[in-house]
Amino acid sequence: MMIVAVAVCFTLGDPRPIGAQMLVNGAGATFPYPIYSKWFEEYIKVDPAVRFNYQSIGSGGGIRQISERTVDFGASDGPMTDDQLKKAPGEIFHFPTVLGAVVPTYNLPGNPKLRFTGQVLADIFLGKIIKWNDERIKALNPSEALPDRPIVVVHRSDGSGTTFIWVDYLCKVSKEWEQKVGRGTSVNWPVGLGGKGNEGVAGQVKAAPGALGYVELAYAITNKLPAGAVRNQAGKFVEASIESTTAAAAGAASAMPADFRVSLTNPAGDGAYPIASFTWLLVYKEQRDEAKGKALVRFLWWAVHDGQKYPSPLLYAPIPPAVVKQIEARIGQITFGGKPILAAR
Repeated sequence: MMIVAVAVCFTLGDPRPIGAQMLVNGAGATFPYPIYSKWFEEYIKVDPAVRFNYQSIGSGGGIRQISERTVDFGASDGPMTDDQLKKAPGEIFHFPTVLGAVVPTYNLPGNPKLRFTGQVLADIFLGKIIKWNDERIKALNPSEALPDRPIVVVHRSDGSGTTFIWVDYLCKVSKEWEQKVGRGTSVNWPVGLGGKGNEGVAGQVKAAPGALGYVELAYAITNKLPAGAVRNQAGKFVEASIESTTAAAAGAASAMPADFRVSLTNPAGDGAYPIASFTWLLVYKEQRDEAKGKALVRFLWWAVHDGQKYPSPLLYAPIPPAVVKQIEARIGQITFGGKPILAAR
């Protein structure tokens, strides 16, 4: 578990005594932890009276804690299901914050740049391809000397939005995966070892020769692990980057559902990386605490405007401008006592 605590203060319309500090608690996805850490660090310069305490425990934990109202906001890379939303004690909004890519990462001598198809990845995670020198992997990477070594599959052990993005993609490219395993923040893995959080999976891959796992791109780069190129719907092998992640969102921006719960995996487009997603903050529409509600509204507004200059250096893609306009309208629907907070902030 990683915790970020940042202190800040804000005065406009705030009922707190001058100099008092407010603690805003959040929990959830590890996928966006690097950018959320950066945002909390920068936001202290904007509002020096708010402390953000973010527990990076995985999307499953974030959904559970916001549903139980033990935190002020949740975070997830997989949208809440209709059933989860119905069971929550109040209406929960999804706010897209940035876009990121999930990459296949591996531990082989020399860290070769490998290519994968979705079907090959699905068959590895189904346990049908068990060695690195399998003919199907060799055919995709004819110039590489792949070893006669077992593939050690590594997946998440905790409820995970990164897992949701990965298996959502596998469902779209493999009927067998969809029928036998399916989607979710937690699934019954046919094979493999579990690691907790993106950092746990990266650590397992780094420690086990022959390992293959999936992590958010920043975790592969930070751990000096290779990220494989994946063949997209257009038949192009594409590496994860800010540009290819942005391309994946191009179609979604024009057809965004009102609640922002959208899947970006396996999109059309020559340059689109096929395993990309928004990540979301989860916030109750009706806030129980006026001061915290105002602090959240101010932070959300800042995050989707001034905050969007920080994702690129950390290998996340910013929110498309057309989607920002939709988010502005949604922020305006957050209320306290039934009245919009944004108008009174």
